[in-house]
Amino acid sequence: MAAVWGNVPLGGGQFPLEQWFYEMPPCTRWWTVATVVTSILVQCDVVTPFQLFYSFRSVYIKSQYWRLVTTFIYFGPLSLDLIFHVFFLQRYSRLLEEASGHSSADFSWLLLYATSFLLLISPLLSLPFLGSALSSSLVYIWSRRNPETRLNFLGLLVFTAPYLPWVLIAFSLVVHGIIPKDELCGVVVGHIWYFFSDVYPSLHGGHRPLDPPAWWRRLFEGRPQPPPRFPIINNAQ
Repeated sequence: MAAVWGNVPLGGGQFPLEQWFYEMPPCTRWWTVATVVTSILVQCDVVTPFQLFYSFRSVYIKSQYWRLVTTFIYFGPLSLDLIFHVFFLQRYSRLLEEASGHSSADFSWLLLYATSFLLLISPLLSLPFLGSALSSSLVYIWSRRNPETRLNFLGLLVFTAPYLPWVLIAFSLVVHGIIPKDELCGVVVGHIWYFFSDVYPSLHGGHRPLDPPAWWRRLFEGRPQPPPRFPIINNAQ
């Protein structure tokens, strides 16, 4: 468990779960919270899955705009399957967000790109819930950026990180008996991001077409401060 949760000693009188929660970067933290809370609300019959899935007609004709968000935060009722999804969501989302630096601008832009792309193709593939697809896209990007990392899956398989998305797809196929097209869509979306962010720049003079624009960075970082202006001292005699 230490490899999963970390070996940071507790401080400030925090409980382990509380410390784990506040150590998560902001985007990952609130995505995880929203996922767990949504499943609890469904389990308690406060809402139903029929109110949460993405439907073009429901969103753009009936103005049920909340579905643009809830389709990404519902992974099913409280179950071991939900725990499995939440673990992968928070772990690889957190690793990517922490790798993006002190600001969440880059990671939030990645989320905006991935969610927009998935919403665009969802009606073509009849994917009402897109949380698994989004999580799969993040797992794919992380796996390609960490090619030397060795992983152990369920204590049975040891492999390097680039194989992780395919191991998860094979696992879903074995468990559910159907091809997980949502996870495959996530791989496609993740590969497009990875190519234009990590491969394309080295071939085209460092140009990064999917980087967030300046106005988006200002939302998270504020306007850059101008360098201090010092008076010019003339030492000529």
